[in-house]
Amino acid sequence: MLIKVTEANLKGVLKKTIETLNNGGIVAFPTETFYGLGVRFDKEESLKKLYELKKRPEEKPMPLIIGDRTLLPIIAESVNKAAESLMDKFWPGPLTMILKAKEGLSSYLTAGTGKVAVRIPGDSFALHLAQEAGFPITATSANISGMPPAEDAETVMEYFGNKINIIIDGGKTQGGLPSTIVDIAGGDVKMLREGAIPRSVFAKQDT
Repeated sequence: MLIKVTEANLKGVLKKTIETLNNGGIVAFPTETFYGLGVRFDKEESLKKLYELKKRPEEKPMPLIIGDRTLLPIIAESVNKAAESLMDKFWPGPLTMILKAKEGLSSYLTAGTGKVAVRIPGDSFALHLAQEAGFPITATSANISGMPPAEDAETVMEYFGNKINIIIDGGKTQGGLPSTIVDIAGGDVKMLREGAIPRSVFAKQDT
């Protein structure tokens, strides 16, 4: 199902999207960079289905988005001071942080690493969704693994057709670079992917 979102119908679209997530569905939605694919973080069957849909290698964990830092204890064992400092500076925004995962979190989210990737997205439908939902949601890029990430709903449709329950059409996204990924689970900043936030910003902290 393709749903065009506007300011006028945003509230209703968010409600429908959250109902779909709660019922185990897969949704596609625009973030501040590309389109993402979302399922509830604690729906194991949905996570499995999403992995299979993307043909994602099992050793690649799926990142999460949240709408508020108060949700971090649901998925993270601890948040160190260095992580808090980066959150103060870059959240909401395109910085994905890897933290120590809470015990019992799905292996689809940790890939057996004991770590979890999370961010509060920048201004976009994704941010509204994460804030309204009140639970962590996957935000893996809307593409088949190895293919370019989708910048619009049409590309999501080309990739997945009717295998996704809802595609939220918010027009073309900004594109450009994906979120920057840093591993800060050990207290030091280790850049794993340079993205929308450049490496130079972390130069003093990077190891």
